[in-house]
Amino acid sequence: MSTSQGSHRAGRRGAGAPALPLHEQPTQAALVLPTAPPPPPPPLAPRPPARPAAPTLPAVAVPPVVPEQGSRAGSRRAARRRKAGGTGGEGLRRLVPQALVVAVLAGGTSAFVADDKAVRLSVDGVPRTFHTFADDVSELLTDEGVTVGDHDIVAPAPGHALTDGDEIAVRYGRPVTLTLDGTRRQVWTTARTVEGALRQLGVRAEGAHLSVSRSAPISRRGLALDVRTERAVTFLADGRERTVRTNAATVREALAEAGITLSGQDTTSVPAGSFPRDGQTVTVLRVTGSRQVREEAIPYAVERVRDPELFAGTEVVERQGVQGVRRVTYSLRSVNGVAQRPRRTGEEIVRAPVSRKVRVGTRPQPPAVTGADGLNWAALAACESGGRPDAVDPSGTYGGLYQFDPATWRSLGGDGVAQDAPAAEQTYRAKKLYVRRGAAPWPHCGRRLHS
Repeated sequence: MSTSQGSHRAGRRGAGAPALPLHEQPTQAALVLPTAPPPPPPPLAPRPPARPAAPTLPAVAVPPVVPEQGSRAGSRRAARRRKAGGTGGEGLRRLVPQALVVAVLAGGTSAFVADDKAVRLSVDGVPRTFHTFADDVSELLTDEGVTVGDHDIVAPAPGHALTDGDEIAVRYGRPVTLTLDGTRRQVWTTARTVEGALRQLGVRAEGAHLSVSRSAPISRRGLALDVRTERAVTFLADGRERTVRTNAATVREALAEAGITLSGQDTTSVPAGSFPRDGQTVTVLRVTGSRQVREEAIPYAVERVRDPELFAGTEVVERQGVQGVRRVTYSLRSVNGVAQRPRRTGEEIVRAPVSRKVRVGTRPQPPAVTGADGLNWAALAACESGGRPDAVDPSGTYGGLYQFDPATWRSLGGDGVAQDAPAAEQTYRAKKLYVRRGAAPWPHCGRRLHS
């Protein structure tokens, strides 16, 4: 080391730097500035023979080494460096692990690049191309935040393995409330327009009436769609047959399209508000009608009243019955010229009926009259009064079946007059009279008792 270099090094250490060991301290000569120019450099040593080329290794940055001439420490360090440089095997052993790390990293990079795939994903017709590391379709959809349900379509299937260049399509299902020719049902479609849904559902739309436009979009919330397909309907009217093709909602609308008019009481064989079916035949009924009013009798009722004053088996009419009268209105119809059965449309009571009142005897029959039983009392009554218990002669003196006068009737135990008593009681009193006087009280008809 030159004097200037030693001074510079001493300056770098500074006053406060620790003292060097004795074998590393510079000599006195080294500290004296030279008074003469330095000697010329020694001649170059001959170049050693060339060695075989060593294997190429990754470059390693090594800090430059500045030779430290003029000190034993610098000499020793230089010797160590030369020794290390001359032994290539140790340096190679030191660099092999670094080369292995670089190789492993290079292999991982190759695998990383091989797992990357370019795919094309179309969601509801909107495509995009991107790179992914997903292994199958399910993982890809999860990574992309695409959720599918039971009514959605994914092609290829969710478990399908992915390869570079695959195309995946997702089509969302949409609910459609479809009313087809009057029948309503809920269906699902992946079409995005009404026209596409009709094709997908197999609905014949030629000539059909649609409640919304064919080009209308279908959102994921769905829509309500009313479809009336074209149908052939035949009408029989006024002796003619007419067939029309229509998408009408009611028979009445189809009838108007056929040019047939209903008037008055005219009607059709099916309800005019019903849905016309394909191939249906409807008959038009021309109806003419009138009204008729008739008076009809109302039968009277019979009112029977139990009377303990009358002998059993005896009935007395206390009030005669009177028939009532009602006014009934009938509708008379003729359908296509054929008269129909009159139809009752109303009634009005003109006179209410009066019931017949009959008293029915419950009193036990009188005891038998010895000597008078077995005679033909019915024949005697028929001769005297015509068999009428309430009969009275023109003079008003005699009455009843056997034409008792009041005095005789009372003498026999009767009350009032005979014509007011039941027939059985009159016969009983007549028998008692016969026991007393024989047939004399009936000079003209008495012989009938023995007939």
